[in-house]
Order: sequence, then structure tokens, then C-alpha cells
Amino acid sequence: MGDLPFVFMISSPQIAPTRFDNHITRTLGSLRGHFLDENAYARMLAKGDVLVYEVYEVHRPEVPGELQVGMSIVHPGKVGSEFFMTKGHFHQVLDTGELYYCLRGEGFMVMQTPEGEVAVEALAPGRVLYIPPRWAHRSVCTSRQEALATFFVYPGHAGHDYGTIEQDGFPKLVMEGAGGIEIIDNPRWRKDR
Repeated sequence: MGDLPFVFMISSPQIAPTRFDNHITRTLGSLRGHFLDENAYARMLAKGDVLVYEVYEVHRPEVPGELQVGMSIVHPGKVGSEFFMTKGHFHQVLDTGELYYCLRGEGFMVMQTPEGEVAVEALAPGRVLYIPPRWAHRSVCTSRQEALATFFVYPGHAGHDYGTIEQDGFPKLVMEGAGGIEIIDNPRWRKDR
């Protein structure tokens, strides 16, 4: 796309951008260790490596002043009682924020700082979420039939740190409980790691 302005549309009903440079797919097999119920995970994976989420990216130079844009689509489903989610990440440049605009579906954004401060915000169509610098974030789809689709924008040089989350997880989990959706403490998360 060079240094020229560009335009793309977000098409319906599949809710994908009409122009993108990279399409990332994450299946259940790529999320080993992210779900609480490891037995339910193994049973589900044995039946097939289903698509959990996908990301469409429009690449821009990874330098200050540029903006990276794209779409995240988390499909409906659960592992045991835990809803499908993205891996989640900090930014490599920790002092960079991100903006999400929910296009379709329902869910939550689970967030945390390196010091262990936690926030969980609901996502629904038309809702805009600003994630400040220093906050890791993970999208969770709680829709029964419809994917959670969000449009995102973040600084061009921010990068992604997935390793910290793969090691430590998030302090909160989004589960299907007896009374509906529940946000619970993650029993495997420890701040002192």
C-alpha cells in the first residue's frame, strides 16, 4: 500500500475486510495451555482441531507515527465451561495503547497490567474500548451462535508479546456458570511468577 491513503470495506455477512495483507488462523491445537480444563481441552482436540479465532491484518511499517489496523474474529464455542478466546498479549513496547470497536457478537475483553491490576469490559456491537498503555488484553466470545468481531488500531511500532501470557495466563477467566456468564479468578494464575 506504500505511503498512499487506503480504503477497505468490512463486508457482510461474513464480516471480513475486503482488503488485507495477512490472515492468521488460530485453531484449538495452537491454544494448548490457555484453557483451565485440560481434560476437556484434550477430549475436544481429539475430536478435531477446530477454528477458534482469526485475525485479518493490514500491514503498515512498524515505526512510530504509523497505525496498524485489522479485525479479530473469535468464533463461538467453549472448552468445558470456558468460552473461546484469543491468546492475548502485551505489546512489546509496553507504553502503547490499543483501540477496539465491536462490530458483531458479544463477549468481554480481559485485561491486566504487569503489576497485576485487572479489568474486564463487556463488548457488544457499537461499543468502543480504549486499552491504555501497559495493559495486556484478550478477547472472549460469549455469543452462542455469532462470532465476536472487532476492529482494532494500535501504534505501528507496538509489536506483540505473547510469551508472557503463555507463561502466566490472565488472572480472570470467562466461564459458563449455573446462572449464566461468570467472571472467575484463575486458580492457576500467580502474580509472583
